[in-house]
Amino acid sequence: MQSFTQGTLAGGGTFRCESCGVAVALHERDLVPSCPRCDSTSFTRSSLFAEHGRAEPWRSPASDCPPWLAGARAGADPAAHHLAWMEDGGGVRTLVLAGEWTRLGRSLACDAVFDDPTVSRRHALIQRPESGARVLDDRSLNGVFVNGERVDERDLADGDELAIGRFRLYYLAADPAAAPERGEGIGEGAGEGRRLPSRL
Repeated sequence: MQSFTQGTLAGGGTFRCESCGVAVALHERDLVPSCPRCDSTSFTRSSLFAEHGRAEPWRSPASDCPPWLAGARAGADPAAHHLAWMEDGGGVRTLVLAGEWTRLGRSLACDAVFDDPTVSRRHALIQRPESGARVLDDRSLNGVFVNGERVDERDLADGDELAIGRFRLYYLAADPAAAPERGEGIGEGAGEGRRLPSRL
């Protein structure tokens, strides 16, 4: 099978790192990247239907919470459920989980957009039933991990770490004591992400 190590690709599609097996989805004009997991630059074209081992996500130990998370929690609306993550530029982003479904992925149609080849166009869904939250893998290429375990779907608990591609997101559950009375809204811009200072 032909290996790609530099330049632009002859056609877009799915490629796998020859060293560690992590998958990337690239457009035909994308430059061949270095692998976000092992820094290799050697890729082979891959079929979505081929059998591949389940690669473990590259992540910190579950006990090693990022230092910015406490600040993100302090700045979040206690009556709402959130996702929080560190952006490439160093800023912290929080997204209120408003409505029944929140879409995560590379597509611009998603509620949280991650423009990175390790993230599928439609990577994951967060469902918000009457209480709590649940994550579902939306047929992603690299899978969805909760606290280091690959899952198809999983109920979320406060502080759970979600790994989609190379990004680490944290679920912040609402404080039941701060929940609004029935019929009250969360407020304007409930579904919009907000950025917090990178040094919290």
